[in-house]
Amino acid sequence: MLGNHSSATEFYLLGSPELHHTLFATFFLFYSVTVMGNMLIIVIVCVDKRLQSPMYFFLGHLSVLEILITSVAVPLMLWGLLLPGMQAISLTACSAQLYLYLSLGTSEFILMGVMAMDRYVAVCNPLRYNIIMNSHTCIWVVIVSWVFGFLFQIWPVCATFQLTFCKLNVVDHFLCDRGQLFKLSCDDSRFTQFVLFLMAVFVIIGPLIPTIISYTYIISTILKIPSASGRRKAFSTCASHFTFVVIGYGTCLFLYVKPKQTQAAEYNRGVSLMVLVVTPFLNPFIFTLRNDKFIKAFRDVMKRCCQLFKG
Repeated sequence: MLGNHSSATEFYLLGSPELHHTLFATFFLFYSVTVMGNMLIIVIVCVDKRLQSPMYFFLGHLSVLEILITSVAVPLMLWGLLLPGMQAISLTACSAQLYLYLSLGTSEFILMGVMAMDRYVAVCNPLRYNIIMNSHTCIWVVIVSWVFGFLFQIWPVCATFQLTFCKLNVVDHFLCDRGQLFKLSCDDSRFTQFVLFLMAVFVIIGPLIPTIISYTYIISTILKIPSASGRRKAFSTCASHFTFVVIGYGTCLFLYVKPKQTQAAEYNRGVSLMVLVVTPFLNPFIFTLRNDKFIKAFRDVMKRCCQLFKG
């Protein structure tokens, strides 16, 4: 598709070569539930006064990030499944997609680390919780997580698209995956890949360290609580976030923290589906099903909506 010395101006996303209709139905269902479930969390957190606390404030922003992350790639993937064949995407659109995906993901990692420290203060230092996690602190922390995510990923994306793409411009993926883009380059990208590996380590391991430390202290504190009901209640406030951390960090460690970015397409597609489809889909269930306060707020909001419709 390209000459020996020209650089690609567009790419073709190969995606999945089979089971188009089954995959479309499955991923459309996942995407719909993801958007509606996370939107529901955002609305209820905003309208119910009982959920006006740092934990739910951060959860609302996490839900916004989950909607945006999955919306960066899944609609295009669904379109490709609906119309089987290679999906054309311009160089500009490809770089924008990669930039948004990485930036939003970086912001989410920082926010997950912040949520872990929030749970640490709530469990280990409850008397000073309202002083430490005041509204001013929460707002600034969220602003920093968003701004840092979008600033930090400028160079990695620019470095990726400064390469010369002189091989076949077919990306064996359903999105503009950086590892597959490196495969299409004729340049020696080993140094760039190594720098990107170090940056990925910083982004993922950086928030993971305070998360591990926080949960070490949290578990230690919970085990010292004399009553079983007290231990259960304390752990229930952290269980949802801990589950999300394990799933989120687990998948991204496999996908990004590796010195060589050009791994097998099947591996990258599988882990990317976890990050883009499965994790955002699970988010509403993880944070709401076992949260009595949220369920109560949801029921009250539904009652109010029913009364409005009846009136």
